Amino acid sequence: MANRRAPPNRSKRPLGAARLDELALSYVARFATSRAKLTRYLSRKIRESEWTDEVDAVAACEAVADRMERLQFLDDRQYAVMRAGAMTRRGLGVRRVKTQLYVDGIAEGDRGEAIETAEAAALASAVDFARRRRFGPFGAAALDDPKLRERQIAAFLRAGHSLAVARRLLAIAPGDTAALAALDDEAGVD
Repeated sequence: MANRRAPPNRSKRPLGAARLDELALSYVARFATSRAKLTRYLSRKIRESEWTDEVDAVAACEAVADRMERLQFLDDRQYAVMRAGAMTRRGLGVRRVKTQLYVDGIAEGDRGEAIETAEAAALASAVDFARRRRFGPFGAAALDDPKLRERQIAAFLRAGHSLAVARRLLAIAPGDTAALAALDDEAGVD
């Protein structure tokens, strides 16, 4: 006979403002996050639980987020710069950075510096992407197959790079050290 466990108790657990504050503190201690992401997390916890406080649940979420900002556990501008830097170091382009900051709920005013940083590192990020994926000058052989070239261009576009940068990198033949050195100098890659 199979060893079966009892089904988990799916009843909603009680949740109040004090416990919500504890959840928020635990969340910001574990993850770098934005105000919007914290608010979404707390809203989800409220939906999954039974709200027991007299205070409105939405107002409690906003109050907790305000408190976390006052304590400087949340800073959307700093989060945006950190997130954009991490994404460009991974080889992702400006369009992907903009999309992710929008999804993370970063306000237009708070993402300006992050977008500027990503735009400044766009070429270096594309070179890193090509190096990791072994595209263009980092490939084993020149691209003779147009379908393979289209797939590589599509990969650049999905990563958030512009079509012009993708074509420019894929036009460099593998082993062309002079063109690669010039590209590295322009991109500021060491």
